[in-house]
Amino acid sequence: MTQATKTKPEAAAPEALFLDIATRHFFIETLETRNRDRLDSHDVAVWAMRAALNEAYAAGLAAAAKR
Repeated sequence: MTQATKTKPEAAAPEALFLDIATRHFFIETLETRNRDRLDSHDVAVWAMRAALNEAYAAGLAAAAKR
């Protein structure tokens, strides 16, 4: 059973957001551990990391504003 299938429903939304950000910014297919260096390790440009972190931060702010 994967980590994503073990999560509670309220935790599924952040996991989906993490995967969406990773896919769009880093072209990563999955955030699941696959136990292969070539599949689990990625070179990431600092500007891509900054963009992904900014997007995650903005998503957090938006989620907090909804509460």
